[in-house]
Amino acid sequence: MSANIKVMLVDDHAVVRMGFKLLLESDQAIQVIAEAESGEQAIKLYQEYRPDVVVMDITMPGIGGLEAIDRIRAKDEHARILVLSAHEDSVHPKRVLNAGAMGYLTKRSAAEELIKAIHTVAGGKMYLEANVAQQMAIQQISGQQNPVDVLSDREFEVFMALAKGKTTNEIADILSLSPRTVGTHLYNIKQKLNASNSAEIALIAMRSGLIDP
Repeated sequence: MSANIKVMLVDDHAVVRMGFKLLLESDQAIQVIAEAESGEQAIKLYQEYRPDVVVMDITMPGIGGLEAIDRIRAKDEHARILVLSAHEDSVHPKRVLNAGAMGYLTKRSAAEELIKAIHTVAGGKMYLEANVAQQMAIQQISGQQNPVDVLSDREFEVFMALAKGKTTNEIADILSLSPRTVGTHLYNIKQKLNASNSAEIALIAMRSGLIDP
C-alpha cells in the first residue's frame, strides 16, 4: 500500500521529531514529508508542502504552537492540525480546539493511538485522547469556568512562562517579543486575573492544573 497521508511534524526537539518519524512511518499509509522546529518554520513549510495532517507541539520558542495554529488556519481554513503536547490539563486542549486544531493527544499516549489519531484527523474527524476529553466534559458539566479562559492566546503564553518563573526579558527572548510588549501583556494579565505579582500568577496556574505544585 502506498503512503497516502502526508504528515508534517512540528517540535523544537530534533530527537523527539526523529522518534515520531520512525514511529509514524511504521504505518505504510503515513509519510512524513516535512519537519519544522518552530511555529514560524511550520507556517512557511505548510505553504510549501501542503501536508494532509500537521502534528504539532504547542510549547516552542518563538511564536509558539497556538499562534502557529491561528496563522496556518488563517491561510488555509481546511488545515488539519493534531496537537501532541506534554500538557495533561483541560485548559490547553480547549485553547487549541478553539484555535481550530482537530485533535489533541498527550505525549505519553501509546504509539497506536497517535497513528489512529492521524488517520482520524486525515479523514476530517476530530480526535481527543480519552482522559483529556473526560476532563473537558467534567469541567463543562460542572460549569466550572477556569480563570485563565479570559486571557488571549498571546497572554496565555506569557502567563505560562511567568508561572514557570521566567523574567520579562527571558519571556521576550523566548516569544520573540520586545520586553515592552511583554510588559503590556503582563499588565493585562494581572488586571484580568486580579493578580498583583508573579507568585499569585504561579498560584493561579497551579490551581488550574497548568503547572505542578
